[in-house]
Order: sequence, then structure tokens, then C-alpha cells
Amino acid sequence: MDTSFITVNANSSVRIDAGDKVIYIDPFQISDSAGDADYIFLTHEHYDHYSPEAVETVKKTDTVFVYPKGMDKKIKKGAHGGVYYPVAPGQKYDAKGLNFETVASYNKLKPFHPKKCGNCGYLINVNGKKIYIAGDMDATDEAKAVRCDIAIVPIGGFYTMDYKEAAKLINIIKPGVAIPTHYGDVAGKPTDGEEFAKLVDDGIQVDIKLKV
Repeated sequence: MDTSFITVNANSSVRIDAGDKVIYIDPFQISDSAGDADYIFLTHEHYDHYSPEAVETVKKTDTVFVYPKGMDKKIKKGAHGGVYYPVAPGQKYDAKGLNFETVASYNKLKPFHPKKCGNCGYLINVNGKKIYIAGDMDATDEAKAVRCDIAIVPIGGFYTMDYKEAAKLINIIKPGVAIPTHYGDVAGKPTDGEEFAKLVDDGIQVDIKLKV
């Protein structure tokens, strides 16, 4: 499956070129002044997912911001302009013609991403494909219920699943393609991507896009 329209910049920072629209998820460590974001999706408020500096680099005057409701005050305080679209987990939305669903994104036992915060992963319909961006999470029941064409999942451990847990999740949900993120910098080793790929079932394509 062609995933050339998806770029992983750093950590969990993803850019999706959907032809008529450009979508960023958790922009982070972006130095070039792109100014091309039609949509910016944020999974939660941690510095490596909500970077006001990176947001300012990629946004336009009419960018649509999609983010968990718990971030509403912080986003508005950032005064980024554009259109604000706060969301809750487990819902379906249409934001200016872009269809997506929200998936609860949380740790089961670790304290870093409590379920009560309402953090969101996203299932975005783009280029005829359903793309799952998990955010920082463990292999939860909500994640195991996801069905998608492309799954972008964290594998670095400590704050999220490690590569072994992430591979087990991928083998349950069986996307056409799995793209690992969130390793080699904030958490995890640079080799985690390759180790993850070894554990993913045959028939599931693994694209290692993160350069660490």
C-alpha cells in the first residue's frame, strides 16, 4: 500500500498530504516555515505533542484545530487564530468536510495519560483510506476495537506501549500498514522500529518513516 503521502517528522509528529488538504498531527520540531496546515490535530497537551512553536510554523490564518476538550483553555490562550474544534473520545465528527472519529487514548496503569483527561486518538478518512493515529496510549480495549487501513502507533515504551506490546496490538487490529512512532528520542531506542517490524505478522506492511 502506498503511504508516500504520510510523513513522520519527529517523535509523533505526522503530516498527511491529502491532495486538496494538508493535515498535521501533533506538529513538533518543525523548523521550516511551511504555513500549509489546513488541519492541525492534537492528541494531548504534553510538550512533544502540543508545541506552540511548531503550530505557529505550520498554521495558516484559516487552519482548523482539532483537539481534546480538556485543552480548550490552553489552545485559546495560545491565540493561534483559525477555527477551534474541541472534541471528545468515542465520537464521529465532520470538520469542514473532513470526516473523522475519536478514539480514547490513555494508559491503563501508568500515570502519564489518565483516561479521565479525555485525550484522543483519531481515525481520519483520507485518500480513500482510514488512518488511525493513536496518540500516547497502551493497548486498550478501545484501541483493539479499531479497524483501519493504516495504523500509526507509539512503540517506545515508558510513556506508551513498547514495541512488543505495539506489535501485539497491530496483530489484533490487522491494518494494511503499520507505521511506528514515538521512539528513539523522548522514549525508546533507535532500533525499536526494526524490532517492532520483526514481530508484526506477515501480510501487514510496516513502514518505518521516523528518522532517529
